[in-house]
Amino acid sequence: MSSAKRVMIFLDTDKHASPFDILLLADLFPDAQSVYYGNVDPEDVQKLVQDSIFPRGPEGCKSTKLFIGGSDVDKADRIAEVALKSMFPPFELATVIDPSGSHTTSSAAVAKTLQVLLKQNLGDFKGKNVTVLAATGPVGQITSAIYQSEGANVTITSRRKERADSLVERLNRDSPNKVVGLQAATPEEVGIAIRDADVVMAAGSAGVQLVSLDVLKRYGTKCKVIADVNAVPPLGVENLSAQGDGVEVLPGVYGIGALAVGALKNKVEAKVITAAMESPKGLFNYKTGYQLAKEYVYKKLAK
Repeated sequence: MSSAKRVMIFLDTDKHASPFDILLLADLFPDAQSVYYGNVDPEDVQKLVQDSIFPRGPEGCKSTKLFIGGSDVDKADRIAEVALKSMFPPFELATVIDPSGSHTTSSAAVAKTLQVLLKQNLGDFKGKNVTVLAATGPVGQITSAIYQSEGANVTITSRRKERADSLVERLNRDSPNKVVGLQAATPEEVGIAIRDADVVMAAGSAGVQLVSLDVLKRYGTKCKVIADVNAVPPLGVENLSAQGDGVEVLPGVYGIGALAVGALKNKVEAKVITAAMESPKGLFNYKTGYQLAKEYVYKKLAK
């Protein structure tokens, strides 16, 4: 690692970069410096990145990091794409992408469902049926991709069939493990989507209930684990406390609430930032986050 001062440059789609990420960095690396830019558009990025890599030289680049965030997840993805294209050896920066916490939240949410499966001696995701409700949102898209990569049989839903179909097309483009999509705009359609599921992930917006207790009782007879990422009442899954961590929602159905997911999410983000700060280059996204979250789960279960 270079002896130059470590600096993390925050590129944010919002007016102000999130204090959450900046303060987390400050607690992890008190001697590091934060530089932040708000209202960043993709067309701004090449100049910002190249003005960051050339002054410090190749050795200084090893101590210079990017963090791409903001509430506009699609724009953040485009910013990341331009940023990576603006670098070239030996001028490369370790780059974290976590808009709205979507990458670290998704990593934590999937890892928590794995933790409960393993704790109940139910095995991992290979061959399991997994349904991701409201999958076309930021967290839903990434959780679906992680489950798909782990060998699960994934069903994704949206209130509009065309949105589900669009996500299915993207997920299936480069994977031999094919995802299927369903419309789930009514309780009955939600029931149909979860009736064969071993694992259900409610990835909806804040304050939107996706699964009622009645639907879970009637249709979720095969369900073993259900998780929710919505901490704002009404919660995504009726009768599942936001603090619930492997609690029985119904007999034999173990639930994970949003605050239990959030506790691991914070640990995962700290681990991702640490990995980026200690690496001379590389991309640190949900793939990094999930690997770190999974390692945490296995270590915890081994104790």
